[in-house]
Amino acid sequence: MASDLSSAGLLRSFQNELLLVEGKARLSVEVYGQCAKDFLSYVEGKGLLLSSVTPLDLTYYVSFLRLEKEDGDLTVAKAVSALRSFGSFLKREGVWKENVAMEIDRPGTARKLPRVLSVNQVDSLLAAIDTTKPLGVRDRALYELIYSCGLRISEACSLLLSNLHFKEHFIVVRGKGSKERSVPFGAVAYEWLHKWVYECRPLFVGSAAVAKSEQPAGVKARPAARSVATDAVFVNSRGGVLSRKGVWKNFQSLEAKSGVTAKVHTLRHSFATHLLQGGADLRSVQELLGHSDLSTTQIYTHVDDELLREYHRGFFPGHKNAGSEDEDED
Repeated sequence: MASDLSSAGLLRSFQNELLLVEGKARLSVEVYGQCAKDFLSYVEGKGLLLSSVTPLDLTYYVSFLRLEKEDGDLTVAKAVSALRSFGSFLKREGVWKENVAMEIDRPGTARKLPRVLSVNQVDSLLAAIDTTKPLGVRDRALYELIYSCGLRISEACSLLLSNLHFKEHFIVVRGKGSKERSVPFGAVAYEWLHKWVYECRPLFVGSAAVAKSEQPAGVKARPAARSVATDAVFVNSRGGVLSRKGVWKNFQSLEAKSGVTAKVHTLRHSFATHLLQGGADLRSVQELLGHSDLSTTQIYTHVDDELLREYHRGFFPGHKNAGSEDEDED
């Protein structure tokens, strides 16, 4: 980059400020940091001075994201939000006189209804896991818990043994913004989670560090095949913390085996929709999901309505094209 400023130093300072001063979640810090890094690489590639970047340069950059990288509206919107934040930082550091990123329009993002699985599809998906192997038990426990508690992938990966409360059938989840919430889990999730923690996990990291009172009488942890210091509930084959990438990769394999098309996050969407279909109130679902704004949770009421329409079209195919003349008679 044609500048006397260190881009690496700016990125470090920017991310530290987001984390320590603004208190943003680590995942958000990573996303904003990557967006800023991509922008700095673009500036360098064009031979521009960072201190001399104009709104027109930023407009060209947004066009670059759309046309050359083929980013969608949501991705571009996130990039613009990150640039605005980065611009505020650059202004405070004296690199920019004004935050020129504020002059760039953030594209509107029409919220799409999330894909949701039926209960039978969820069952088929999870039944495809080979639980004759220890890591298969882990995956069954992991995805059962994600579905039973409506967890984000990052929340499942960061779950600690101390967050498990088997007797009370609930877990303590650290969500976005480091906010904690308590979420109950069902009997099936309990069964697989218990089997993983007390029978299979010790094969990779040693005895489970759960309170002795939580462990049933007569159950002894097996000798550890490896000894790696971690309190993470879900670990990989080497005893380290299971990564988000690892969760995605394993789920793709499961998707291919089961024939059910989905993403890991689809389990969270299904959790929320199935609760509402079962009669749960919207505020309770908001609390369980860890949404700060009720409007975010309300999208699942629209999903529920759309599912009902799909069921109706399936059971009454002859009425798919019914005219609208009688719609107002009721």
